[in-house]
Amino acid sequence: MPDMLRESLLGGRDLQAVLLESKTQVPPWRTNAVSRHHEIDRARASGARIVSIAAPAGYGKSTMLAEWASTETRAAAWASLERTDDDPATLLPILASACSNFSAVAAAVVDEMRGIGATALGRSAPLLAAAVASTTDDFVLFIDDLHLVASTACQDALEVILARVPAGSQVVLAGRQAPPFLARLRAQGVVWEISAEDLSLDVDDARLLFDEAGASGVAATDLAGIVAKCEGWPTGLYLCALVARAGGDATTVTGEERYVADYLYRECISRLPEPTQRFLRRSAVLEQVSPEACNAVLQIEDARNRLYELEEANLFLVPMDRKRSWFRFHALFREYLLAELEKSEGSEAAADLHRRAATWHEERGAPAFAVEHLLQAKESARAAALVADLGLAMYGQGQVMTTRRWLDDLGDDVLIANPALVVSRTWTAVLLGEVREGEKWARLLDEVDASGFPDEDRVLFESARAMVRAAMCVHGYEQVIVDAAYALENEPVESPWRDQALHLWGSALLLSGDPGTARGVFAQAVELATVMQNPDTVILSEPELALIAIDDGHWVAAAAHARRGVDAIDASHMEGYPTTALALAVAARVAVHGGDRERGERLLARGMRARIGCTHLLPWLSLRVRLQLAKAHVMLGDRSAAFHLLAECGRLLEKRPDVGSIATQIEEFRAGLAVEPHAEGTVPLTPAELRLLPYLQTHLTIAEVGQRLYVSRNTVSSQLSSIYRKLGVTTRGGAVERAVAIGLLGA
Repeated sequence: MPDMLRESLLGGRDLQAVLLESKTQVPPWRTNAVSRHHEIDRARASGARIVSIAAPAGYGKSTMLAEWASTETRAAAWASLERTDDDPATLLPILASACSNFSAVAAAVVDEMRGIGATALGRSAPLLAAAVASTTDDFVLFIDDLHLVASTACQDALEVILARVPAGSQVVLAGRQAPPFLARLRAQGVVWEISAEDLSLDVDDARLLFDEAGASGVAATDLAGIVAKCEGWPTGLYLCALVARAGGDATTVTGEERYVADYLYRECISRLPEPTQRFLRRSAVLEQVSPEACNAVLQIEDARNRLYELEEANLFLVPMDRKRSWFRFHALFREYLLAELEKSEGSEAAADLHRRAATWHEERGAPAFAVEHLLQAKESARAAALVADLGLAMYGQGQVMTTRRWLDDLGDDVLIANPALVVSRTWTAVLLGEVREGEKWARLLDEVDASGFPDEDRVLFESARAMVRAAMCVHGYEQVIVDAAYALENEPVESPWRDQALHLWGSALLLSGDPGTARGVFAQAVELATVMQNPDTVILSEPELALIAIDDGHWVAAAAHARRGVDAIDASHMEGYPTTALALAVAARVAVHGGDRERGERLLARGMRARIGCTHLLPWLSLRVRLQLAKAHVMLGDRSAAFHLLAECGRLLEKRPDVGSIATQIEEFRAGLAVEPHAEGTVPLTPAELRLLPYLQTHLTIAEVGQRLYVSRNTVSSQLSSIYRKLGVTTRGGAVERAVAIGLLGA
């Protein structure tokens, strides 16, 4: 399949590591800030596993977390979140990295956190939850700006983790709103809540704040009036103190919070030198601010000194690490600065800064951040080209939700006008088994008129389109042979897609009944993919070589090929991807044949779970997967499961009947089983039931689960009953325990 992992999401690992580290370092607490020790002590003494701090911007949530962390005797871990983290494949690695501070088990599973679809909730989240639960020493995990990861997928994954926090430890959640799952946890009595009212400052607190800001001359009556007008809002009071320090009249403030903030920010900023104001406005385009980034984007040379001066002046610049190499602006202040940038310099100036920021990130191997800036600059064409390049790499990293957000921002018109993006979008949907999306984009791909392309571009596009068609087998296996041959002939030797073309040609040869020739082609595909560091082609081609060896009676050679296929899955952390199912099924057969039943059962459970996305969009692969899974079950004595897998094959063949030799192989196997029609064994969970299974770890209602899966409440109820019956349980908890025991969750 396409090159999903040829380079990491951020390209250069150095920048990726720096940015991740900045999010997981406990920020320093300014000891001159108003202390929240009373609230901290109460929350700590409550013994609640979950502490929720929910208040609008400017109430000192982050400062309170920093103070708590600085005074905590238990192990403290930190995770600062951004809007770009609203994807389980981004959120879970951050949380695992944070938890590595107190858990070696969490450190060991960081790379396993990028699951896709059901895998994120069914494997990655439970793995991290188990790591958290196994911690012997008490800890506190602080998660700041949780409101920025509001997707249901992230919220569900987080709920699974929070459910396993051991007694004596706490997770502290800070955000502008309480997370939706909090309502479900309240009933369990495990939550301690802190609100805006709890964080509001009284007159005594305000006096300390004014004194610290250098505005100690404000009269008591005036200070009381300011506190009343600001309703104890900490940021508003601090801004009033700055205004008073500069000689302004802070008692005139009135209005709603946001308007008060704008007024007070303007009062503060207007007293600064114009170069400083300009620096503040322009640097605000960066969510994460570093001296190097500022110098490049603002085209200056002294950003380091300016940032340090702003930090020393307490102008809402927060260090993200103790080395003071990365900063961020207070969220409300950044919103104000960006609005001022548009007002004072115009939208084109702001767009130009975003363009330069995109270039800086892209040149340093951080293309995902570059896309965010290009979208802000409304550089649709450039953003679309970059998303097209990143699409399948993002698939390999599990960050499908991020890609979809980008595509939604671009809009279908931009996508359709970019043939490379249509190819990427089609592949992603096909590889994930998303039937409706896959068929939609495959149709749009077929409709692209390439006649006007330059000759070289036209041939490369037609090769890409032919590979998609060959994989989907819409027009029968004979057309697969034609399409695969075209791609093999026209994909350049040096092309990064050449190994994919070889794999598809080998598969076409198998469909036409020529395994002898296919063996050499698959071997070439593996060799080239290894050189190109493209694990997905290795994962798909090695099991085909193993099956050819099995058919020839060469089980030792088959074992070597099977082992290399599974090793590639484990090394590339692609657990749960539909394209891994064949390698796992074949390896299960080899293990059982070699007498290692336990390993065979583990591999078989992984393969059964991975088949969720094996739909008729990849028909010959999906059929081969189920046939090998069925054969593995028979080897383990479970003929019942084999019959059910063959029934799934029958439903696939109804949609794609013309698939060449694989249909014959299925019928031959079915006939062999029919000789002994009585079948003892299990009834496996269907793909639909496997999609539902991870949600049983949460406290979602049946209706809410239906909304997640886009099915009716009745459908969920029916599938739930079937799961209980097949697993031999009567409760959600029992289903989860049984699923974990047999390797369908968390393994």
